[in-house]
This record gives sequence, C-alpha cells and structure tokens, in this order.
Amino acid sequence: MNRRLRPRGVAACLMLCLVLAMPASRAAGPFDKSEHAARRSRLMARIGDGVAVFLGAPTPASDYEFRQGHDFFYFTGIEIPDAFLVIDGARKESVLFFTMDETTADGEGIPLDLVRKPAEYTGIERVLPAERFGSYLTTLSQRTRVLYTMFKPEELGRENSNEKFNTLQKTTTLNPWDGRLTRELQFVKQLRDKFPQADVRDCSALVWNLRKIKSPAELDVLRAAARIGVQAHNALIQSTRPGVAEKALAAVFEFVCKKEGARDLAFDTIIMSGKNHAYGHYHKYDRVLQDGDFLILDAGPDFENYHVDISTSFPASGRFSPRQKELYEAALAVRDVCQANYRPGVTFKQVGEKVDALIKERGYERFARDFRGIVRYGGYNHSIGLATHDVTGTFAGPDEVLVPGWVFACDIQLFSLAENIGIRIEDTIAITESGYENLSRGVPRTVAEIEALMKKDGILQVLKDRRF
Repeated sequence: MNRRLRPRGVAACLMLCLVLAMPASRAAGPFDKSEHAARRSRLMARIGDGVAVFLGAPTPASDYEFRQGHDFFYFTGIEIPDAFLVIDGARKESVLFFTMDETTADGEGIPLDLVRKPAEYTGIERVLPAERFGSYLTTLSQRTRVLYTMFKPEELGRENSNEKFNTLQKTTTLNPWDGRLTRELQFVKQLRDKFPQADVRDCSALVWNLRKIKSPAELDVLRAAARIGVQAHNALIQSTRPGVAEKALAAVFEFVCKKEGARDLAFDTIIMSGKNHAYGHYHKYDRVLQDGDFLILDAGPDFENYHVDISTSFPASGRFSPRQKELYEAALAVRDVCQANYRPGVTFKQVGEKVDALIKERGYERFARDFRGIVRYGGYNHSIGLATHDVTGTFAGPDEVLVPGWVFACDIQLFSLAENIGIRIEDTIAITESGYENLSRGVPRTVAEIEALMKKDGILQVLKDRRF
C-alpha cells in the first residue's frame, strides 16, 4: 500500500477489516520441488515394481476456492484441479496429467509457469494432458500387475481422511436411500472392472506412514504456522472481558491468523464457556461472557496447507479464582511432566508412568479420574501435519515409540462440569534428535503469565475506544 494513502483512526480499523477479507496468496508453495521428488522416491521404495495412482481434487462445484487433496499435494506441491498422478515404482518415474489454459490459470491465481513449463516447474519427469490418462492406464495395466491407489477419502482443507470416511459411510454408502461409494472407492471399482488382471491395492497406510514423520522443511512451515497461532491466541486472550461476545472473540482469532498470512483456519475456532464445557468442540459462539466464566480456546491456523493445534484456558475476568487456579495448576503440572519426558526412544506408556508418579507425589488422585485417559497416553491426543488430526498409518497406542520428526498434540484436559470449569492445555510438539520442541511456545501458561497478559487492552478494546 502507498504510504501516502495510509489512513488514521477509524479508517485504519476499516483497512484491517478489508485485510481480513482479502483472499490468501496462491504462491508456488512452501517447498522446493526436490522435497516432493524425495517423497515420491520414498513411496517408490515401498511399492517395489508396483504403480501408485492418485486422483487430484476436482473443480469445486460452487464458488469456493480450490483446495488440493493433502496426499496429492504432499507428492506434487501443486494446486490445480482435475489432475492425476502416477508414481511408477518399476520405471522410477512419475507422470502428471492435467489440462488448463493460461487464461484460466491466471484467473485462478495458478502460477503460469506450471502451465507453460510444467515439467521444469514441478520436477516431475513427464507431464501429459488429462485426456490421455485413460489410455495411459490401459497401457500401464498391460505391463504392471499391482496398482496401488488410495482407498480412503482425500482430505481438503480442514478435513481428516478417517473422520471423513466414517461420515460418508454413515450418510452415503450405508444409507439405504443413497448407497453411493466414495469417490476413491468408485475409482477402485472402475480399476477392477476395466483391468481385471490387475491387483488393485490400498496404499493409504504407506502414504500416511510417510506423512507421519516430518522433514526439516515441513518443520519450518509448522513453526511458522505455530507462530501465527500463538499471536492469535494471545490477541484473543487480551481481548477477553466480561461483557464481550464469544462471536467477537472468534472474529479476533480469524483476523489475526489471516493478517499474518494464514490461508484459513485449521478448524472452526472452539470457544467453550459456561455450560458449554460439556460439549468438547463447541463453536456456536452464542454466549456473552460473564464475570466468573472460565474459557477454553482451542484453535489454530492453516498456513501453507499445514495445521497447528493449540488450546489455552483462562478466566473471563482476567483473575483466577482459588478453585480455578487449583484445577488449572494441577493440569499444568501434568502437562509439564509429560513434556519433560518426551524424547526419541521413549514410549507414551513410559511418559504416562511419570505422570502417575507425579499424581501420587502431589496428592492429585482426586483429579486423576477427570484427566480423560491422558495419563495412559502420556499426554498424546493426535498427530498433526497437513491435517489437524493428521493421519499416521500405523500407531501402537501407549507402546508407540517416539521418533524424530513426529509432530503431535500434547493435550491435557481437566473438567469440572458441575462448576462450569473446563481446562485444556494443548501444545503442538515436535520430537527432535535430542528431545522435543514445543512449536507453540509463547502462549502464556502460568497463572501469573495469563493474568499479566489480560491486564493489557486487546483489539476489541482498541476498537471500542475508537468507537468502531
């Protein structure tokens, strides 16, 4: 923006609102093409002489921004609709199929070099028009016995594949008034019908085991996402007061995320207060905060298609009551002992044993039943990456051994629903070669830190002072 046109006062607030409404940048992506090539090579090593075939996401049916499926994006880094990808383990090459003219690409914010010089831009050995995909598969089936493809649904934006599959099974496939297969299983059926000689196998677990362990480049993106999430959490906490509407707080969180470069939210921002602590993912924003309320904020951004997940808990008044402080500090102690014991080679069960010892030592047995099984899993709730509830391929539960590059949510929960108090202390954790890194460090965690932050005016108070 031209500095001479920079407005003041109320006009500045209007500018902020306009920034919030601006579409996210459609840049070339966060990774060098060699990163995606390495991922394709690792899949080739796992499929031997087989061939893996991936469907890209289709053109949106309505006026929504196109989002590429996470698995397709993982191997290509490109966001272009109606594409196909073949990863050939026998020939050690990949083939990308898509059709788009330059005018359409430019209008959709798709890099023109992807259309003009696709092989050079993507690093994929061969690029062919989408119209040739069918004939290519026919030829491929004559020389390849094993065809791999994804049996589980693609993830778009905020979605998780397993959760999406379960929902589609219930609402569509197993619905007696519908009965349609998912898009992926329909493709499996077509492959088996058209090429009966082929052995069509599911590669979901193979792909997800690759996605489970993040590369250094992925960790850099996740760090950037976490920094945005921390800023947005802090801004919302600062804006919280009795008399403030939850809907306004949700707007603050989204504003800060998008102002700092997030493409979207990782999921609908969760704000729980009052009786709504009983509903674990409440996001109706239908309360105006009252003195004495205690809040859970569970929220994170989608930055460069990667998500982080952070939860903070704090009093609407900015001051903890004695009871709120007692429960909060019990949960914080469990969180601290979990993180102090994260390192490669340790299992979640072993971390849980440290928590058991802490509970006994501190006399927290009266709270133990309310920790919702977190002790058993050593603070682990879910993996994090391209999805908030990221896919993991294989997971051994309490016996899962921590390895460098794994990113997950350490999520400690303690609820006293009769008192309308809910506590979630959730961090995005990356296991390193020597221990762990808390990617979401920077949010206030101690009672003193939270109360100090809440003494400062937040965005909503500034806007109110300016009568906006």
